[in-house]
Amino acid sequence: MRFVMRGGTVVDSEGMRHADIAVQDGIVTEVGEVLPTPDDQILDCQGRYVLPGFIDVHSHADGFIEDEAVQRALLKQGVTTVIAGQDGVSYAPGSGAYASEYFAAINGDHPHYAGGGVAAYLKGVDGRSRLNFAYLVPGGTVRSEVCGRSSAPADESQRAQMAALVEEGLREGAVGLSTGLDYVPGIFATADEIAALCAPVAEADGIYVTHMRGGYEANSGAGVSEIVHIAEASGARVHISHFHADADVVDEQLRFLGSSGVDATFDAYPYTRGCTLLAMPLLPPQLSILPAETVVSVISDPLERVRLRQDWFPRVRNNASLGPQWPSMITLGHIAAPEFAWAHGLTLEAAAAQAGTDAIEFALDLLAASGLEVNAIMAVPHQRSVADLASIFSQDGHMGGSDGIFIGAHPHPRARGTFARYLREYVRETATWSWPQAVQHLSTGPAARFSLGQRGRIAAGWVADLVVVDPSTVTDTATYESPLGEAAGIDDVLVAGQPVLAGGRLVKSAPGKGLRRERTKN
Repeated sequence: MRFVMRGGTVVDSEGMRHADIAVQDGIVTEVGEVLPTPDDQILDCQGRYVLPGFIDVHSHADGFIEDEAVQRALLKQGVTTVIAGQDGVSYAPGSGAYASEYFAAINGDHPHYAGGGVAAYLKGVDGRSRLNFAYLVPGGTVRSEVCGRSSAPADESQRAQMAALVEEGLREGAVGLSTGLDYVPGIFATADEIAALCAPVAEADGIYVTHMRGGYEANSGAGVSEIVHIAEASGARVHISHFHADADVVDEQLRFLGSSGVDATFDAYPYTRGCTLLAMPLLPPQLSILPAETVVSVISDPLERVRLRQDWFPRVRNNASLGPQWPSMITLGHIAAPEFAWAHGLTLEAAAAQAGTDAIEFALDLLAASGLEVNAIMAVPHQRSVADLASIFSQDGHMGGSDGIFIGAHPHPRARGTFARYLREYVRETATWSWPQAVQHLSTGPAARFSLGQRGRIAAGWVADLVVVDPSTVTDTATYESPLGEAAGIDDVLVAGQPVLAGGRLVKSAPGKGLRRERTKN
């Protein structure tokens, strides 16, 4: 059966035009005046815009392939494809045990992955989701497979084994490699070690995606210098995850990358606060690399707590991204321990006061009771204005990424609001982007950059991942105070030519695929 979208304004990166769209067998077959037949299924798009489906280039929906609430949250923003395997930690390759333990508060438990590598992860998406999932080989997971819990630099043999795992993942369809250099075990990887893993990425024309080392912000220069070394040594194309820093810092570092001959892009979301594992800034990496049960035993020991208080927490106070007011800068998003559920949405400072203790003691109690499964929203000392973010988003190399984390009673609003916020604040309200420019940043550019084949355009022969947007009402409703509000203004979405959201309701279909790396044919 043919599906015809009638009377809308078709928007892609090349412009806007009033046109109908015909779709059959998952592919756009006509764009223009389409004469309907009695057998056609018709969608009236008058007064609305039809755009290529958005691609979230940094998502933590890895374990939520079959979760209808997560699918709805993404589809209501117009997202039809997510790129998983971020920050160096996810399930494949291997058994998935390391990610399920260390990243439990970020990616969650996978519903069925039990080993088999990238091929098994991608195959596990087919026919189970309304959305598409692409995958990056996570470098930290690769390191844990080869080096175990070691914090020592990898030797030549270990580098070769890790590179072979990366090459295998790329051969099975991964779009590139990711690292998370503030997480363990990525924090222990040297630049030369990472370059060795990037060699097969360059050979396959994949992409190296990095959560830079050092906390970004004013420290971004050090992370970018390391990227230059890795890119020069390996020849890999580069993408910087969630590049959060002042606009002048972002501009300066992007110019440095360009002058250094590095082919680089980046994503940045329309919020200032971040979200991460609570343990990452509050525990030493040499402790965090140990099994969770060992870490819990250590932080439950009164003498070890005294040592942490004396030797480690002064560093937390001196952390440039948090500062001495760190207990008031951290809001609790997800807490696995049910006895602490009352603390969701409170800052560490407020929760500790309510518990009658100080922030250090309370944080360690919380982590111990939760088996380390706690995430938190992280404020920054200086909030960036809409104008500052607009300057960042105006960079040609910018792409849309939410860094969305779906675990928690009080999550970061970016998981449910990012793409609608782009359209409301940076298209309709400030005109930072035109509508075709929005498509370039959110669809066309990402599809090409991450080798997703014939996606990101509305043209005959291209995959019909399509989003219908009301340009006057599209908006985000999720806030830091009420983060579970879903986006509005997008009620009809097609994936591979099949309606998955119709009139604001999920359709019982699962046309999503695990996308294998595929260069655009024309």
